[in-house]
Amino acid sequence: MIDVQRLRVLRKVAENGSFNQAAAALGLTPSAVSQQVAALERSLGAQVVVRSTRGVTLTQAGQIMVGAAESVAAELEQAQQQVAELNTGRTQLTVATFTSGGRLLLPAALTELMAVHPRTVLHVKEGEPEYTLPLVRQGAVDLALAYHFDGPLPAGRGPSSRLEWTPLLEDPLHVVLPQGHRLANHDALDLADLAAEPWVLGCLKTEAYLRRFAEHAGFDPQIRGTTTDYFFARSLVAAGTGISLIPSIALAPKIPGLSTVSIKPPGPIRYIGVAAIGARDRPDVTTLIHALSEQAMQHSGL
Repeated sequence: MIDVQRLRVLRKVAENGSFNQAAAALGLTPSAVSQQVAALERSLGAQVVVRSTRGVTLTQAGQIMVGAAESVAAELEQAQQQVAELNTGRTQLTVATFTSGGRLLLPAALTELMAVHPRTVLHVKEGEPEYTLPLVRQGAVDLALAYHFDGPLPAGRGPSSRLEWTPLLEDPLHVVLPQGHRLANHDALDLADLAAEPWVLGCLKTEAYLRRFAEHAGFDPQIRGTTTDYFFARSLVAAGTGISLIPSIALAPKIPGLSTVSIKPPGPIRYIGVAAIGARDRPDVTTLIHALSEQAMQHSGL
């Protein structure tokens, strides 16, 4: 029989990419982590990780076992929640969200949820998708309001096929410039028109996205400022630090002295949606996803 604790250790090794970091996260020694993984390999009769001086990588057998570990963790979390609900008569619902999407879509959706399921006890966690989507897979949160660009979902290490993704909203990015800028009165711009401009980033992930589009436009962007907050980034633009690339839903509230200009197609777009597992089996989760879809329809075309 496979030891659940050894699966937990392997999953943490997969998340961190090394025995040392997994040990720190688990409160164990690297030697203890290595021994647990070795014991798992002996019980399976197969190698689950490849060890090297640069860390560890999963074998195909290791990927299978990490997927199993996540399923076990999710089922244990669900069982614990069901027992708690038996004891209290109240349903626990944990929602994860990124900041700008949560601010725009979540409050009204939660109000609708509580009107339909008044005995639900809500918990809200804020975080970026690369943090919250693995939590959905692990059963630590019930659903996540998240986004991705034009690549795959940032679900972290391990399989993500169990995630059920409900698209909500396309969120184009716009150029934000000082009102007196020479290009501020244009209806739309090519990124190539902005090749000589300094940039302020309102999200660290935006830099890689900006550089990719800028490369197609034939320039290397000059980054003058980096923040993790779109409002702060727009404030820096208003102060004359540079220009910025801001998603539609993060353009409110307005800041005096700024102009917003669309980017000519094909421009960068964020795709916003909800990630969950087994949503159809949870009436409260289904209600919340429906309410978020309604809110997204009201805000589409921003």
